[in-house]
Amino acid sequence: MTVNSLKIKNFPLTPGVYQFIDKKGGILYVGRATSLRRRISQYFQRPLNPRIQEMVELARCVKYIQTDTLLEAIILEANLIKKYWPKYNIKDRDNRSFLYVLISKKEDYPKPIIIRGREIENWRLKIGDFYVFGPYQSLNLIKNALKIIRRVFPYSTCLPAGKPANPFPGKPCFDYQIGLCPGVCAGAISKEDYQKNIKNIILFLRGEKKQLLNKLKKDNPEKISALRHVQDVSLIAREETEATVFNLNRIEGYDISHFAGKETFGSMVVFTDGLPDKEQYRLFKIKEAPANDDLRALEEVLTRRFQHPEWQFPDLIMIDGGRPQISFTYKILQKLNMSIPLVGISKLGGDILVFAPKAGKSTKELIQSIKGILLRARDEAHRFALKSSRRKRRFNSLKP
Repeated sequence: MTVNSLKIKNFPLTPGVYQFIDKKGGILYVGRATSLRRRISQYFQRPLNPRIQEMVELARCVKYIQTDTLLEAIILEANLIKKYWPKYNIKDRDNRSFLYVLISKKEDYPKPIIIRGREIENWRLKIGDFYVFGPYQSLNLIKNALKIIRRVFPYSTCLPAGKPANPFPGKPCFDYQIGLCPGVCAGAISKEDYQKNIKNIILFLRGEKKQLLNKLKKDNPEKISALRHVQDVSLIAREETEATVFNLNRIEGYDISHFAGKETFGSMVVFTDGLPDKEQYRLFKIKEAPANDDLRALEEVLTRRFQHPEWQFPDLIMIDGGRPQISFTYKILQKLNMSIPLVGISKLGGDILVFAPKAGKSTKELIQSIKGILLRARDEAHRFALKSSRRKRRFNSLKP
């Protein structure tokens, strides 16, 4: 492996797209990142998925392209995959499983449609009648990307006013009232103006940002600021953790503890690269959950924790508990729209690992391989809660 790890330390902490290059200059893999330096450095830690380990050993350098937002990185990643079809983006994967966004060339009021590659083959309509964007690898990610794009360039999913199939002709839909629909349902926008919005979306999905900005300077200068200040929070929250690819770089361990039968605290410890990262530890005094209800206390802790998008999101969440705790926590994460691998440690089962529903085989194997770290994180979460609580009680007892 000739990739210079010292150079990677100088990579930016900003969003972008990276490419692993082989000795002949061919592109082995294209990926996106919220932080280029953090993401790429994960490839040079252990353990790695065998397929990715193979790719890393073949690479001779890593190149990157910075983007202003994660949304732009997602678009650029898809366009580069479509252009080069890198071996390790498609290895062990059928093109039919990729996701694509289609926009009709023939409709007066088209809208983006998400379909899988296998559906393209089954469509009776000619694919030449559509603009096609992709491939994308995550349904949740592209859905949220389109939601963000729609806030900048509204499009309609409702029926046009005057259409016989529209049960409420001339009446605005709910999306129109919140600014996501330009008003096709209410006859508030002409076909020509609607098509201008769609053309802006097409330029954005093509990655032609410079051309789009020049167009907006003439037609909609107020949109330029909105485009430059796209909020990536929902994308970062939903971006699928590639647990089967990377070392589980940031692990967060949680424990609920009771003191003197009255006060309840939730502790969060963080392990980075397999070692305690004590500056990242947090202690939560339970405020809302009923006394002695550990599950509700855990829900409160996780809800409060994910109200802090400025804290780096974990690659894995570890809970001190067995199947009931994991099933409950899994539902909490779903409610919070968090797609993060989850594991529990069951004391009653002899410290066996308990996995979340739908966890894949490779994810389970990767998590199982770091069981020693997880046990230390579990013990550290308990120790930190006890130590912090004693300190708080001692401080309170000294108050006049």
